[in-house]
Amino acid sequence: MKREEIFEYVKKQYGTLPEYLWKTSPESAILRHKNGKWYAAVLRVEKSKLGLEEDGLVEIINVKCEPDMVGLLTQTYGFLPGYHMNKKYWITMLLDGTVSEAKILDFLDMSYDLIDGHYEGVEKK
Repeated sequence: MKREEIFEYVKKQYGTLPEYLWKTSPESAILRHKNGKWYAAVLRVEKSKLGLEEDGLVEIINVKCEPDMVGLLTQTYGFLPGYHMNKKYWITMLLDGTVSEAKILDFLDMSYDLIDGHYEGVEKK
């Protein structure tokens, strides 16, 4: 799934537009919930920074995730501990075709709901 497709989806689904916050990384975008908190970040990073063997850059998306799912997910190729995020609550998915579009959108939706506190199994405090 390409970043443009993600941006198109979140615009239709949540009215979210990507925000570009870093001059040193102009292609990196965050997606902000209507409550102001981030629910995703779309980044282009060196594969080596993710612990991948190959050289070059890869597009990734960081999303918030249920803590008890993180360990299981990161055992699956294409899912990694959250890059530059709290690894207990965030996962990184490769946007190189490894993870299906359906899974990416499911986790994006879950992240949005977790940020809102309305995800099944998450108590709002």
